[in-house]
Amino acid sequence: MKSIKVFFVVTAISVSGLAMAEGGADRTFARMEQARQVSMEAYQVAQQKKEEAPLASEHGKQVGHASC
Repeated sequence: MKSIKVFFVVTAISVSGLAMAEGGADRTFARMEQARQVSMEAYQVAQQKKEEAPLASEHGKQVGHASC
């Protein structure tokens, strides 16, 4: 009889611990997903605003070393 009570107490504590751990993981995952979405939106805006440097300006930097 005493071992059955101990078993039920251990089972109850284990189940409650799992329930709390699962709830915390759900909140953490939701925050990570929200941060990922915000990051992707910011990245897309940055890519749309990004301008490529023309190749002629890069060639001008090498002209200074022509006499080396």
